[in-house]
Amino acid sequence: MNNTLEKLGIKTGHIINGYMTITSKYDGYVKVNLNEKDINNKDLISIFVDHSNLHGALHGDTVECEIVGNNVEGGLYGKVKSVVKRGKYAYAGTIKVDHGAYFLVPQDKKMYVEIQIPTDKLNGATDGDKVAVNIEEWSDFKRPPFGAVMQRLGRPGENDAEMLAYALEKGFSNEHRDAVIKESEVIKARGILEEDYKGRMDYRSVTTFTIDPIDAKDFDDAISYQRLANGNLEVGVHIADVSYYVKPGSALDEEAIERETSVYLVDRCLPMLPEILSNDLCSLVEGKDRLCMAAIFEVDAEGNILNKKFGRTVIKSDRRFTYEDAQAIMDAGSGLYYDELIELNRLAKIYTAYRFAHGALSLDSEEVKFKLDADGVPIDVYVKERKDVHKMIEEWMLIANRNVSEYITKSAEGAICIYRVHGKPDSDRMHELDLFIRAMGHKVKVEDGVIPSGELNMLLVKLAGQPAKDLLQVKIARSMQKAIYSTDNVGHYGLAFEYYSHFTSPIRRYPDVLCHRLLQRVLDGHPALVDEKRSLDKLCALASSREKEAADAERGSIKYKQVQYMSMRIGSVFQGMVSGVSEWGIYVEEQKSKCEGFIRLRGLGDDFYNYNKAKGAIIGERTGEEFHIGDRLKIKVMNANLDERQIDYSRVK
Repeated sequence: MNNTLEKLGIKTGHIINGYMTITSKYDGYVKVNLNEKDINNKDLISIFVDHSNLHGALHGDTVECEIVGNNVEGGLYGKVKSVVKRGKYAYAGTIKVDHGAYFLVPQDKKMYVEIQIPTDKLNGATDGDKVAVNIEEWSDFKRPPFGAVMQRLGRPGENDAEMLAYALEKGFSNEHRDAVIKESEVIKARGILEEDYKGRMDYRSVTTFTIDPIDAKDFDDAISYQRLANGNLEVGVHIADVSYYVKPGSALDEEAIERETSVYLVDRCLPMLPEILSNDLCSLVEGKDRLCMAAIFEVDAEGNILNKKFGRTVIKSDRRFTYEDAQAIMDAGSGLYYDELIELNRLAKIYTAYRFAHGALSLDSEEVKFKLDADGVPIDVYVKERKDVHKMIEEWMLIANRNVSEYITKSAEGAICIYRVHGKPDSDRMHELDLFIRAMGHKVKVEDGVIPSGELNMLLVKLAGQPAKDLLQVKIARSMQKAIYSTDNVGHYGLAFEYYSHFTSPIRRYPDVLCHRLLQRVLDGHPALVDEKRSLDKLCALASSREKEAADAERGSIKYKQVQYMSMRIGSVFQGMVSGVSEWGIYVEEQKSKCEGFIRLRGLGDDFYNYNKAKGAIIGERTGEEFHIGDRLKIKVMNANLDERQIDYSRVK
């Protein structure tokens, strides 16, 4: 952006904090939000920092930047004064030896410097090992920083080494601290005593079941179902009462705050809590008494919620369903708890239709899954299909989240709640989305700089069953504001909810633990008030940040496996779809595996191709052939570079 000092009201010498991005030439741009309190704020500026003025700042770091002046293009020019926070907790790469000195060669190509490792800091690593290293000293920015090996991961290409690298770089360890393990063992050994049942609603005799993925190890939500004497239905959403075991100030709580979330890599979960709790005492396993926090609703035949209550419960799950089990019963028209499943699904569809009618976006997120061999090598890639049972469970969780949030908020004047907020999209991103949709050959209305959700939903319905629908859903999601945690409620745009909090997954998300604590305080008659806002704001900011870091690690592991999958299929031909166009070529997504790769202009055919920005297309000069987003074509795998995490395709006529 060509912002000037005068227009922004910023003086030379002004110090400002921002987020560092590093270019391919190893210069930097500091991205700054001039109004950090407004999540819908559009006042984003970029401050150019040449390589000599980076002063140790790396890609993803939060930095303190001094404004030096305007650069030659009229934009802001600056220099880094200090690094406020590193974007990575560790740096993964390979150990090399150069004239007797040990260095880390980072796997991140935006890392412009190697890290020197003293021999007494190798932690057992040797030449060629893949390791995770943290920076310990960097006083002279003209020389490499000094670091220490945190963990030897293995040899490059080994599954464990490659997968753990993504998590460790983002600060998610595969091990829990000794103090945390000891606390967990004490809690597990104690078990559930008679005193733990006091003050709880007893639902052990009410039909209750869990529905989770087939490979799930922890079950943190269950549904209870019973007919009341008046003919109405009572549905309970029972959530593992993690806050009963994880107490503020404990080692368990401190580490949960550091992690904030479980991390789901392709082949493993790095749990927020030790497995002795997450997979056992807190998990709502079949046939075992379990302590819960619940939201319970009395519902009539039309889906109207007539009464609701919240509080601690004890349950005993009658059945552990997988999604596949429950869907098979619903499809067959008979089976264990068929009537309950069908009625819950019928009501869920009413709630879904209501959401969409009131502005919710109809986005079904894709989940790429892998079939791995014993060595972790992908032998198949597929997109997990979302069926009625997935949507049913999701809808009941949304009902619980929304109602708990509203209940806490309205419990007292000034009551504090932790919300999951999603701001209204900004006009610039909406304009880009509009151009994308036009490049696909479709048109939508734009009102006050925003494409109405109803317009997007209608287009998604129109594209049902077509690969282009999946592509559009991803683009819509990327065009939206990022959902974050906040004590300031601006509502949830994507769901069209005025109140929304995360309540239903405390085993894997720390904000849900906080929500449980806030709910219990309301039930006990002393809700959190404004004097606690500042401390909760800090926890919200940390939760939002760690959530992004976990998502980055998860995406990194998926991309690695996709490239690995294609690396064993060089020369193979697949069906693909154009997912993006640029002046250098087109991006193509393989239809089945969603492996995205690039076709350079020369790989498109025997013609001279140009990028037409106005049409959003690549056009052949001689043939007039055009390539647009959403077009389908056959592709051949030409190369798959695991180091670069890149796939190269060519077009097959």
